[in-house]
Amino acid sequence: MLVKRSVSLAGHRTSIALEPEFWAEVERLAKDTGVSLAAFIRTIDNARSPDSNLASQLRLAVLADLNTQLVRQGRVSALAD
Repeated sequence: MLVKRSVSLAGHRTSIALEPEFWAEVERLAKDTGVSLAAFIRTIDNARSPDSNLASQLRLAVLADLNTQLVRQGRVSALAD
């Protein structure tokens, strides 16, 4: 089930739909980087290409962070770029 949340990006409100598990990880990433949830989402939004989907980019950010954690733990090899 997807959970929708509204955030303000570039002066307008937009809705983002993610699974609850991804929302939990996005919130954790924001907290770990010391920024608000909205600020973290803005960072991802500003870095993405115009033709990419924001929800997909947030999911990819979560997966990249989880991969980094596993590499640091020696549980997997680094993914190729």
